[in-house]
Amino acid sequence: MKKITLIQKKALLTLHIVFSGILLGCMVVFLILNITAAATSDPRVFQACYTVMLVLARSSVRASTIGAVVTGVLLSVLTHWGLVRYYWIIAKELLTLLSIGVGLVGIYVWSLRAFELSETAGMNALHDPGFLANRLYLFTGVALQIVSLVALLALSVFKPWGKRAA
Repeated sequence: MKKITLIQKKALLTLHIVFSGILLGCMVVFLILNITAAATSDPRVFQACYTVMLVLARSSVRASTIGAVVTGVLLSVLTHWGLVRYYWIIAKELLTLLSIGVGLVGIYVWSLRAFELSETAGMNALHDPGFLANRLYLFTGVALQIVSLVALLALSVFKPWGKRAA
């Protein structure tokens, strides 16, 4: 397969960084909203936090995850890096699979459930064991997603472990 030019590579890398930055930013917003929802006694703030999380899960999280994965695969395939030539890229691929599962599936499902429960029960949802368990899943998923995304960033910068033996 023909490799891309340096200008094309830089453009693709720029897109990859933009999508990855949006995704990491969304997860930080999710963390702030989770903490806010857990700490507030205002029902409007409580409901608004879960509404915003659901909107982000349906839009920015999906789009940025897909964009980051597509641009990452293209960067691997269309440059000298390859998909399995370096250990750090294989590690990134495994973390990406985790990130897709947690981000596209888990966070969406947990956000939707939190929104539905907070909409129907309001602040009384705090007395529902199902809501409390879901809130813990959502918080854990967000924390895991942030750790995974920061690890992906660190792997991209440091490129540890070198090239695999051919």
